[in-house]
Amino acid sequence: MERKKIVCTVTNDLNFDQRMNRICSSLANAGYDVTLIGRNRPTSTPLNEKPFQQKRLNCFFDKGKLFYAEYNIRLFIFLLFIKCDVICAIDLDTILPCLFMSKIRNKKRVYDAHELFCEMEEIVARPLIYKAWKKIEQYAVPQFSIGYTIGDCYAEQFKKMYGVNYQIVRNATVLMPFAQNIHEEKYILYQGAVNEGRSFETLIPAMQFVHGKLIICGEGNFYKDAIALCRQLNLQDKIIFKGYVEPQTLKEYTKKAYIGITLFTNQGKSNYYSMANRFFDYMHSCVPQLCVNYPEYQKANEQFEIAYLVTDCKINTIATALNEMLENVTLYTRLKQNCLKAREVYCWQEEEKRLINVYKNLFEN
Repeated sequence: MERKKIVCTVTNDLNFDQRMNRICSSLANAGYDVTLIGRNRPTSTPLNEKPFQQKRLNCFFDKGKLFYAEYNIRLFIFLLFIKCDVICAIDLDTILPCLFMSKIRNKKRVYDAHELFCEMEEIVARPLIYKAWKKIEQYAVPQFSIGYTIGDCYAEQFKKMYGVNYQIVRNATVLMPFAQNIHEEKYILYQGAVNEGRSFETLIPAMQFVHGKLIICGEGNFYKDAIALCRQLNLQDKIIFKGYVEPQTLKEYTKKAYIGITLFTNQGKSNYYSMANRFFDYMHSCVPQLCVNYPEYQKANEQFEIAYLVTDCKINTIATALNEMLENVTLYTRLKQNCLKAREVYCWQEEEKRLINVYKNLFEN
């Protein structure tokens, strides 16, 4: 029997998308023929070998409205010819080509919502941009009756807004045998997109008063501003920017970190209801983290106390909390030991069962 073909679409660089690498690998290992489509950037490195097929689309534009317009046109054309049984749109920025092509070619369609896209801070803060994306969301999402998202809160929002019942597939890390952390120095780690809404405006100034160094792994729309703020405060010796880091190298940084950072500003529901990849990555490396007290994190922390939760992201709040974690050995040890228990429950081996069931039910019905 010929394997069912699933096509997934993103707008980012495939090498650095750990969630999609996990999803596509799990589907491929479950017997599906999977193709992940992304973009080719000027800084893109050669694709890493995976158990699924990968395709990068070339674009003249690299960001902004012209990029999204061009990429969607190129994606539409590419989807016109690729063999597939299911087209899966990852977030709102690829949903229209997937919707139109699934209708034109009479293919099944799935929506994978990593974000409440219209509620991201960089969208909410721009009224005209928000209005445009919201119209796309209101038109397209109700036509994707099958989908999944990263947490209960997001699923509740989609149900409330559009009447769709999306399954939960968290961004949890693959459970691997735990190797004891070796702390050559007590550095603090932020990993992930360096974007607006991630509290860098307060985290960086807070480092003036923290008794340790901060390493930042990742880039994004606030990356240059973050570097400029660091230089303005003369913190080059305390804050180290690594830029994009390959997943395997990032794992090494995480293993050796003393504290992880999971902070978001409360502007836009996407941040408030989020459950970030890094939350699980720190957990699986048994790295206690400073985390904002939003619903998903609060719920997980009530089950397994693995994080120091703060109610706001002000400079003095962050500095005080980080110093407490660095200096309070009893607190730190308790958080670290709880990570060992939590990682057994919040792991990709459990989440992929839900993922595979989504596609199994889709084809059976």
